[in-house]
Amino acid sequence: MRRKGMAAASAGVLLAAGLSVTQGSAAYAAAPCQGTYTIVVGGTGSSWNNDGFYGNIQQHVGYPTQIPNGASARAGVNELNRLVRDQRAACPNQHVKMGGYSLGAAVVHIWVTENWQTFGNVNAILIADPKRQGPPGANGGSVPFGGIVGAPLAGADRFFGNVPVKTICHWDYVCDESAGIWTYPNNHVKNYPHDFNMDHHNDTANEQWYNGVWYPA
Repeated sequence: MRRKGMAAASAGVLLAAGLSVTQGSAAYAAAPCQGTYTIVVGGTGSSWNNDGFYGNIQQHVGYPTQIPNGASARAGVNELNRLVRDQRAACPNQHVKMGGYSLGAAVVHIWVTENWQTFGNVNAILIADPKRQGPPGANGGSVPFGGIVGAPLAGADRFFGNVPVKTICHWDYVCDESAGIWTYPNNHVKNYPHDFNMDHHNDTANEQWYNGVWYPA
């Protein structure tokens, strides 16, 4: 693959990896205070009403997802932060469960890193996170293209503080460089058929699922 094509493909990998293309800010009005408030962030090219997530979900985050870069991630983080803090202001004792796929996983990842010290009673589910830090496996696909995608999407870390975080990566270059770029997009698109069901993830999971095997967080 030519160098330019490679850069574009990798950027596309990250985009498809998890940026939600939602244009509308809030898809729904504030949710009731009963039960868990579940909020999800889709991947590249997705929208709030077509992000692949299903189950008992109160909010789908809308943000620009056409170009997977730091600006897209920042817009997603800002909108996620607005929505969860508005809900928390209305329902101070409610648990928040947030999930993201690909670029959307990076958005949730960044939000946790930036907000864990000021926002409790929350957990996160990261599916195919391009900012995933190995081991097991290698770091996520945003690392080799950090200069292209820019902060805060660039880089890999586990700066989650005391927030329970469940990370899921299955033979997928977007979240594991060692899988090889040739695994994209097939594995990235097809390897998570059940993980989009948010009812499948509990509110306290703090673990890693890597290539179908459980590891501690």
